[in-house]
Amino acid sequence: MKILLLGKNGQVGWELQRALAPLGEVVALDRQGADGLCGDLADLDGLACTVRQLAPDVIVNAAAYTAVDKAESDQTLAARINAEAPGVLAREAAELGAWLIHYSTDYIFDGSGQSRWQEDDRTGPLSVYGRTKLEGEHAIEASGARAIVLRTSWVYAARGQNFAKTMLRLAAERETLNVVADQFGAPTGADLIADVTAHVLRQVIGENGAEQLAGTYHLAAAGETSWHGFAQFVLAHASHKGVALKVAAEQVGAISTEAYPVPAPRPRNSRLHLGKLESTFKLKMPLWQQGVQRMLDETL
Repeated sequence: MKILLLGKNGQVGWELQRALAPLGEVVALDRQGADGLCGDLADLDGLACTVRQLAPDVIVNAAAYTAVDKAESDQTLAARINAEAPGVLAREAAELGAWLIHYSTDYIFDGSGQSRWQEDDRTGPLSVYGRTKLEGEHAIEASGARAIVLRTSWVYAARGQNFAKTMLRLAAERETLNVVADQFGAPTGADLIADVTAHVLRQVIGENGAEQLAGTYHLAAAGETSWHGFAQFVLAHASHKGVALKVAAEQVGAISTEAYPVPAPRPRNSRLHLGKLESTFKLKMPLWQQGVQRMLDETL
């Protein structure tokens, strides 16, 4: 089996290189493509050319425009990468008879209420990022390709920067620390996303009638917290490990969304219902605390 992985240097893409390796030949590309292929993968014609030249059995698209605030003023590029490129990949996958695995986001919802969002709930993105990701979903659906869209939320990884590392740095530098307390979701590790992707892919490739498994699923860690609760958990664990901090977990101030203005509105409710993913693929998602603790142990 040949797997084309796009976005290999992102948080999820980096973990996917590991998780997909046992399944077959993985051709992993970044935005610039690779020698002998068709050029920059942000170019839609080049993207289509690359897929045709490689003729993969599976396309895993971990490439995305994820600079949420910057997207508000960079709408053309955000739309090309988040909306148009997935459409190109889906159409090429349909021509090849290949599977497409694509990642979307909780930002396609308006963040209202307190219930966990289900896959067929009404969408209502608040930002350019959310709107372009939703347009990408629609383009995939319109293509007729065999595709699985995995919506996830609050993604972090040990590699590179993340919210937890930022909290640790600020708590070591400052005397006070305030964090938004009225946005709720589940911190979800890139390693968990990659491992679940590999598990899903094994089933869709090896099962007769797997076309019935195509569709949209919510993929996140179990449980929920606020950004304030997330910060407190991080600082408490770091303190337990002997990290010197000026701000203790219980001293983190709780503030409202309005007190921390940003260009792109954030959904207040990013809780995702996981039942469809768990029942279809026979999974039990771990609590978010397990993944964060493991990431912190590795980082510290």
